[in-house]
Amino acid sequence: MRANYRSLKSLRTYSIPFTGLKPGRHEFEYAINNAFFDEFEYSLVKKANLVCKIEMEKQETMLILNFDIQGTISMTCDKCLSEYPFPVTIREQQIAKFGEEEVDESEEIITLTKNDHDINVAGLIYEYVNVAIPFISVCSDEGKTPYCDKEMLDRLKALAPDKDQNGEDPRWDALKNIK
Repeated sequence: MRANYRSLKSLRTYSIPFTGLKPGRHEFEYAINNAFFDEFEYSLVKKANLVCKIEMEKQETMLILNFDIQGTISMTCDKCLSEYPFPVTIREQQIAKFGEEEVDESEEIITLTKNDHDINVAGLIYEYVNVAIPFISVCSDEGKTPYCDKEMLDRLKALAPDKDQNGEDPRWDALKNIK
């Protein structure tokens, strides 16, 4: 799944020119914020404050890119619908090998041809961050954070079905007798 970019010019900032670099380790750092995610049309993330550090090891036949992405993403709680900061720590590795012709890219290895002089990491960063989003998004300490909508949580409690002493919903008792 490679992301589609809307305007490639603004994402040029995330290109790493490897042609003139000597073999060895090189470090790059990028600020990932709201403007970055605005460039992707259907992004799940709209607001973020992240720092992406990339350690690139250039070898004769390949580039090894180690990503370290840390910061917060603004998420909406699925329970109380309030916005809260979700802490993110992502560590990923991507290998790019040098080849004669561009072959079908696998998820693990990117092939760079002799015509390639740089590698754009914007799509990789975008994918890593979006994959880090939890399927169900709820505040870590429900009702006790300054972000929680306490009024909404109270309404949900009031609408919740009554439970008996065992913590079971008595509406299911009628179904237990069916056989």
